[in-house]
Amino acid sequence: MSSKAALFTVRHSESCPQCGAALVMRSGKHGAFLGCADYPQCDYIRPLKPQADGHVVKVLEGQPCPLCQADLVLRQGRFGMFIGCSQYPVCEHTEAIDRPDATAIACPQCHEGRLVARRSRYGKTFHACDRYPECQFAVNFTPVAGECAWCHFPLLIEKKTAQGLRRFCASKACGKPVTTGHEERE
Repeated sequence: MSSKAALFTVRHSESCPQCGAALVMRSGKHGAFLGCADYPQCDYIRPLKPQADGHVVKVLEGQPCPLCQADLVLRQGRFGMFIGCSQYPVCEHTEAIDRPDATAIACPQCHEGRLVARRSRYGKTFHACDRYPECQFAVNFTPVAGECAWCHFPLLIEKKTAQGLRRFCASKACGKPVTTGHEERE
């Protein structure tokens, strides 16, 4: 064992399930882990979850969990903030904080859903059908109600161009610019 690893060794309250020796918390190249104090005679290790993975930020007193009636808590997870039960992992109830912004525009593909604003894992905003995964229609620009004069597709999109804010057909097969007579300039 290197001296650098020994500097980060901390005793843990559990004992090793393989040999009964104490477990120690160590830091490795993949993060913190629990390992047997009798290493190398015993090679037991267990990864530790990162601290930011679901840790409690605030208890939401007076807001009971709909499944078990325990208090709900605000948690910070790897994909952002969410609401969850304080009795996790016994009760696995979670709620999203960010509801997608719905538009009044009907989905041009399935004609049943509505387009909603969503965020990609990289933080970019796009608009998609709220019936996902049944309908997988999505556009990367702001949707606008209207019809393409060329192909009669029932949706337009707004893009910022060098000439200002312009509208285009949302159909990937068409994509032609649509003139409305009163183009906005920036």
